[in-house]
Amino acid sequence: MSENSEFRFGSATGVGSMPGGDARETAKTVTGSVEDFPFLAELPARGPGADMIGRTAGMLVELYARVEPSGWRIGDRPGRDTKRARSWLGEDLDALEEFTQGYEGPVKVQAVGPWTLAAALELKNGEVALSDPGACRDLAGSLAEGLRGHLEEVRRRIPGAQLVLQLDEPSLTAVLRGQVKSASGYRTHRAVDRQAVEATLRDVVGVHGEGPVVVHSCAPDVPFALLRRAGAAAVSFDFSLLTERDDDVIGEAVEGGTKLLAGVVPGTDGPLSDPAGSVMGVRTLWRRLGLHPGLLAEAVTVTPSCGLAGASPAYARQALAHCVRAARSLADNPE
Repeated sequence: MSENSEFRFGSATGVGSMPGGDARETAKTVTGSVEDFPFLAELPARGPGADMIGRTAGMLVELYARVEPSGWRIGDRPGRDTKRARSWLGEDLDALEEFTQGYEGPVKVQAVGPWTLAAALELKNGEVALSDPGACRDLAGSLAEGLRGHLEEVRRRIPGAQLVLQLDEPSLTAVLRGQVKSASGYRTHRAVDRQAVEATLRDVVGVHGEGPVVVHSCAPDVPFALLRRAGAAAVSFDFSLLTERDDDVIGEAVEGGTKLLAGVVPGTDGPLSDPAGSVMGVRTLWRRLGLHPGLLAEAVTVTPSCGLAGASPAYARQALAHCVRAARSLADNPE
């Protein structure tokens, strides 16, 4: 991970999803708004296969998934749902490639991490993969292989990109606590051993040997220490869900060189405070932890609190621009 410490994240970026269904318009908005840290947007409004689970299922190698009334289910061969997911991903890559001609700097791509995927994809018996340790292993291996190919493809299309891989793990806390519901809904699956969770994450993080990996969760109680041990160079989270209980582990993370992607701008339409007000909590946290103010702009990238799929297109544009202004406020006035 030593090279990651040299890596410069941009000052502001998005979490991943955006509203609407027009890949070109979205890529234009993203590259025009967060110029120093664009990302490959997801457009779930297009339907199954464009949602985060379906999109990542389309990246899997030698494992395929199709849509059933209950959700995504692993099948034996690629069907139209797999083809649709791959086609939309190709369309999004075409659009981002068009608007990043000549760009050099960080570019973020997102995929669902192994544990949230295992908590979402069903096996043939209707239970999620999480219920079967062997299925979890196969799924993580297939995901790692798929991500390797995806990263190579993005590198080929945007040669100047310093790629950042984001693994979306909103279900991670539920997996660790045994809170993922069974198919019947009457019971929950057993908590997965923390060491097994960490080892699997480390294997998937390891596919991006040349660059940093961010793990994102907009759920409460993000396991910062576990993610750091698994090799995450950065953690992306909803800042409003932090409590003072998280102080020590965040202080240790920052002092250990972990970057924070702090979600401080609301993800759905509503009034936006002034940019300085949006990052007031970040400054307060810094003071509470006794961290050097000069570290702030380097350690923190400003993002919306979660994906922007539920926002209006106009608000999504405003929110990204607001993140950039809020990041500038942090850099100009860290105290």
